[in-house]
Amino acid sequence: MVQPNPELEQLRAKHAHGQKQLEQLQHREQQLQNRIRYLEGAERRQRSHRLITRGAAVEHLWPEVKDLSEKDFFSLMERILSLDAARNILHSFLRSRSRDNDS
Repeated sequence: MVQPNPELEQLRAKHAHGQKQLEQLQHREQQLQNRIRYLEGAERRQRSHRLITRGAAVEHLWPEVKDLSEKDFFSLMERILSLDAARNILHSFLRSRSRDNDS
């Protein structure tokens, strides 16, 4: 009968322990990669949400734009936003908002 080799058994136990640690670390790495992807996606989701709510506000305040093609809508916005009056209103609004925030 062959006697079990204590050194061999010890090496097998260390190997099994190392394998378990490796699996745990790989799992942790996957968790961290998932977290990174989630956090990077948050910025994109916030931007998408902002664009959607602002677009909805434009359609709410100006229902006629719903019937415009995307090209016509952009053309209209470029024309409106190139007007001096529109630029003046925006700058005036931003200045008053800045003053309100400073108070």
